[in-house]
Amino acid sequence: MFGLEKKDLRLLMFVAGLTLLAPFLLNPFPEGSAMAQFNAGYPDLMQRFVIFGIFAIGFNILFGLTGYLSFGHAAFLGVGSYSAMWMFKLFGMNVIPALGLAIAMSGLFAIVIGYVSLRRSGIYFSILTLAFAMMSYALAYSVLATDMDGPDKQGLLQKGLTGGETGLQLTLQDPRILGAQTTESGNIPVPSLFGVEMRSATELNLGDWVFTFSAGYYFSGVIMLLAFYLSIRIFRSPFGMMLRAVKSNQQRLTYTGLNPKPYTLAAFVISGMYAGLAGGLMAAMDPLAGPERMFWTASGEVVLMTILGGAGTLIGPVLGAGAIKYMENILSKINSDILHTWFAFLPDGLENLIVGMIYPFIGKGWHLTLGIIFMLVVIFLPGGLVEGSQRIGRMFKRKQADDDKPTATTEPAE
Repeated sequence: MFGLEKKDLRLLMFVAGLTLLAPFLLNPFPEGSAMAQFNAGYPDLMQRFVIFGIFAIGFNILFGLTGYLSFGHAAFLGVGSYSAMWMFKLFGMNVIPALGLAIAMSGLFAIVIGYVSLRRSGIYFSILTLAFAMMSYALAYSVLATDMDGPDKQGLLQKGLTGGETGLQLTLQDPRILGAQTTESGNIPVPSLFGVEMRSATELNLGDWVFTFSAGYYFSGVIMLLAFYLSIRIFRSPFGMMLRAVKSNQQRLTYTGLNPKPYTLAAFVISGMYAGLAGGLMAAMDPLAGPERMFWTASGEVVLMTILGGAGTLIGPVLGAGAIKYMENILSKINSDILHTWFAFLPDGLENLIVGMIYPFIGKGWHLTLGIIFMLVVIFLPGGLVEGSQRIGRMFKRKQADDDKPTATTEPAE
């Protein structure tokens, strides 16, 4: 089915089930309870889960298959966001053309950067991609954000191509030649899919639980499933086998008479297009594109996502993206007041001691928790969260096999 083997099809259906049921799975605690702090089933965060999942899936095609570690993939994320925003400003608020332009522009940008960077390998390749990303950040932050003089002083290019520090935003003066310039109430229109606004949502109340179903999240979820399906086909294709050969021993591959450069460039461009798609979706969910999306920390984040989930695995990058975005948005919101509420039943001295021990690892210190988890994964689980789940599965299978093993009996001698 869909050209996939049974194992891959089950994995695709598993990811589809998680995506479909995410509003329920991410809201396990009732509203108003002390544990509701850990609920993550609101639209903005769920959209981040799937969008950064797409970003990590694309990065895994490059890093997981070829072993080329890029520290500049955020450049394509930013290019995708700016491209989608310009499509919204010039033509209309339909998200499909905006995503198409985001993918195309990021792909062209990846061809240029990849052609130069892939002349080197190892740490030199990583440094080159980082340099290109920081140059892109500088261009977006200042060079391409210079105020324009002349007849366009109050037009589209008043703040340059990128909007500078404040970012590229929608305005009432944007032409939008294929769509409405303003809404009936005189406001700026929002991104939509053939009339369905990405910000529209429906709530379902079941007792003390509130579940939110967002059009933007499910649209992004469908895109992620398509991207995930495509990554499976790439992993299982002869092209994917060539990329694994590059990772295994590129020099030996060259000795056989095969030129690995076209394959690595293709992987780089595909990975960049995935990042551009993620950037376009970010602009579609929140119509704003800023230079911070090109900064080196954004590139480092996708590296952490891929390694934490399991580089070279199919579902690992999705799990890593979800784990990091969960910690970033949930753990970072827990403050000392919440901790004191949780441990108020303890004696004051013990309560203050426990809060003092936990507080450095949450709130603004959530990066410390992420760093410890990442260190433990690298040391004890080189295969990431996927390897951890596989070990747990094998442990239960071994235990079940031991339980099912018949007990040896001894017949009495006659």
